Amino acid sequence: ENLLKKPMDKLLGRTARELRLDICLEANEDAPLTLAFPGATGRWGVRRSTFREHGLPNELLVLTDLSRTLREEERIAWQRLVRVLGHELNNSLAPIKSVAGSLENLLRRDPLPTDWHEDARSGLNVIATRADALSRFMEAYARLARLPPPLKEQMDIGEVVNRAANLETRLPVQRQGGSAISIHADAGQVEQALINLLHNAAEASLPTRGAVAIGWKEVEEGVEIFVRDEGEGIMNPTNLFVPFFTTKPGGSGIGLALSRQIAEAHGGTLTLANRVGAPGAEALLRLPR
Repeated sequence: ENLLKKPMDKLLGRTARELRLDICLEANEDAPLTLAFPGATGRWGVRRSTFREHGLPNELLVLTDLSRTLREEERIAWQRLVRVLGHELNNSLAPIKSVAGSLENLLRRDPLPTDWHEDARSGLNVIATRADALSRFMEAYARLARLPPPLKEQMDIGEVVNRAANLETRLPVQRQGGSAISIHADAGQVEQALINLLHNAAEASLPTRGAVAIGWKEVEEGVEIFVRDEGEGIMNPTNLFVPFFTTKPGGSGIGLALSRQIAEAHGGTLTLANRVGAPGAEALLRLPR
């Protein structure tokens, strides 16, 4: 009654279409719906169930207002992202400001010191280096924001896995191939996701002289591709998929975020966790057929 702003006697006996609830009966339960009712507007979770009463089949529809929960999650995500962005920007701007101030003080000296050319050259080099780092950071942001919709075609998993593995040259990648399987996906995007995962795995394994392995297996809904390393494991799981968060010198922090974005654009998932009973971590990329 509160949601539809009508008394119960006006609702009983009406069809779902008449009540404008038919979209809820056809909706995907895994994704929230944006709906406007006379009594409320927002994003709603939909759950459906069937039951029998007096021998007759009935369908139970449950709507949950997710707006406040989703807004809170979005707020937390934005706060985390802003912290990371602020940290990265400050890493470049603080030394630029400091060196610029030092150069200004240098040029005010009269007479100039005999080695002022060397000091100026060194300071300008620091400014150029930090400006380049900031430029790379912004390019990484643009790549993440401009990921195009996948152009799906039939692709062979083994071929894409091999191409990605061949591009990692810092250490040999062990290939543990599964059965031949083709899926409907954007081969270029899937390959990019695997390149990112293999790059991270190699960086984790190099300090420990561990191995990196990639393979796949057929599962009921499609294919599961794994990338395993023998590094020290995941130290900070909270920020794994936060764009631009990185603990690596010179890292952009978008590899995992971009890979997960690619997985989800295909209707799949990407998870990363420490291995059980073995050193290192394992990434699991699941893609539908």
